Amino acid sequence: MSEVRDEVTRPTRRILHTTDFSAASEIAFVHALKLAVAARAEIDVLHATPERTTETWTEFPGIRDTLRRWDGDGPPAGTAVAPGAHGIRVGKIMAIDGDPVHAAVGFVQEHPTELVVLATEQRRGMARWTHRSTAEPIARESGAMTLFIPGPARGFVSSETGEVGLERILVPVDHAPSPRAAVEAVEMLVRGLGASRVTARLLHVGEATSMPDVPLPRDAACGWGVTTRSGGAVDEIVGAADAWNADLIVMATAGHADVLDALRGSTTERVLRLARCPVLAVPADSRAMRRLFSNVS
Repeated sequence: MSEVRDEVTRPTRRILHTTDFSAASEIAFVHALKLAVAARAEIDVLHATPERTTETWTEFPGIRDTLRRWDGDGPPAGTAVAPGAHGIRVGKIMAIDGDPVHAAVGFVQEHPTELVVLATEQRRGMARWTHRSTAEPIARESGAMTLFIPGPARGFVSSETGEVGLERILVPVDHAPSPRAAVEAVEMLVRGLGASRVTARLLHVGEATSMPDVPLPRDAACGWGVTTRSGGAVDEIVGAADAWNADLIVMATAGHADVLDALRGSTTERVLRLARCPVLAVPADSRAMRRLFSNVS
């Protein structure tokens, strides 16, 4: 595994983005970079290739040029901006590994990582069986909090300006897994990004009387609402997100609960295959978002 890093002070927080140099990966990259800047964290960009090729470091997403573009009236065009000026450290990793899942999971196991940011292709039916997904297995096997950017989604970070367009966050809740980690992740994300006018909506699919008791912070970073819907969990979550024009879905996840889930995917994975907006999967016992934004009051 080859690795190149910019020489600035190493932070204790890390975001991993895996790239295949596609347009979808580029959208995921700008989300990873924006979050790294907001958290003053390390961003590692990993590309897995089965053998040494003619690909070079210059083919990786242009972090310095992106930061210059976001700075607007900063350095003149053509002048790169050092990541250290934004309080971040950058790693670019070319992994000689024919299995991108193995490469990414191995990296997370060796380097404690608060957040993985991935582009994902939304395949269903036979296409899911004939084309191997990499995003879902990386999230599942690494156990890390993961932000998925579906192929058709533009996301909530502008690639041109770096501005955050995050106003509506949908948080599906049930008794299991506990939604506490998801609620905390929303609060820390909103504070960390400095987003304003954000409304988060708890969604319970089922009878109103079966709605779990979800403690909300007293000094909330955003407004909170509650809604219920009846029907199948996956269809109702995706339908609610579409109807409300949600910018992000945040879900607590406990992985595959049984044999049937192992075959068709967990509820989070099935929502991911249909969602038209980014999905943040938060392990039910995770405090990763709090660690990532530990410098934010």
